[in-house]
Amino acid sequence: MSKTYNVSSSKQKNMNVAIKKLNEKATVPSYGSEFAAGADLYACIESDVEVKPHQTILIPTGIAVELPIGYAGLIYARSGLATKKGLAPANKVGVVDCDYRGEVKVALHNHSEVVQTVSVGERVAQLVITPYLHAEFIVSDELSETERGAGGFGSTGSK
Repeated sequence: MSKTYNVSSSKQKNMNVAIKKLNEKATVPSYGSEFAAGADLYACIESDVEVKPHQTILIPTGIAVELPIGYAGLIYARSGLATKKGLAPANKVGVVDCDYRGEVKVALHNHSEVVQTVSVGERVAQLVITPYLHAEFIVSDELSETERGAGGFGSTGSK
C-alpha cells in the first residue's frame, strides 16, 4: 500500500542569498518546482555554442554568489540535459565555496558521441546550497576498529 504525502502543508526553510549580475543578460537562478533542491543555472553566452564529443567547455552563468559562512554551493547535472544530450559537469559535482566571489561557471562535458549545442539562456546545471562541516584533522597512530575495516571498493558486495 502506497502512502501519499501532502507536501503543500510542509514548511520550507528559506534563506536569502545575495547574487551579483556580472552580465546584464544573466538570468537569476530559479527553482523548477516549489520543493526542488537545486536552482537552475543558465548559460550566459553571446551565441549558441557547440560541444564536440568528449569535449569540456566552460559555460559562464554571468552571476557571482555570496553564500553564508558554513554553506557551499554544489553544482550538479540537470537530469534531462545529462540523459538526453549527454551534457553534465566534467567534475561530476562542482563546489562553490562561501568565500568565492568570482563568476560561477559550469565545466560542461559532452559524454555523447555527437556534437551537442548549448543555447543562449539554456539551463545547464543546478545549484544546491548545503551546510558543511570544517574538520580539524588530527594525526593518530590508531583508528577505531569496525566490522568492515579496510575493505574498499566492492568489499560490501553488489547486491
